[in-house]
Amino acid sequence: MRPEVDLPTFTVAHRGGAFVVDVREPMECAGGHVSGAVPMPLGDVAARAGELPRGVPVYVICASGNRSLAAADYLTRVGVDARSVAGGTAAWLRAGHPVVRGTRTTA
Repeated sequence: MRPEVDLPTFTVAHRGGAFVVDVREPMECAGGHVSGAVPMPLGDVAARAGELPRGVPVYVICASGNRSLAAADYLTRVGVDARSVAGGTAAWLRAGHPVVRGTRTTA
């Protein structure tokens, strides 16, 4: 089973306060990210997986869905209920959803 959700499913979850992780690089996130997303570059996911909550879905997003799927696959194997957002931030923007622009202050 692929740990992936479509954009409408993610949209509902996000509106409900879902935990979101953005696995893009810092400069990509600064260009526009889903509000509330925790920045965690893909290369840091293995080292930082312990920071993620257990027992609740964790939505993983990137630019198009490729990096987030890799991250969600890994996180699922280590016990996180991770779900990749199909289409990523690009799909989020195409659907007309807002993004936050600027340098991230949390890591």
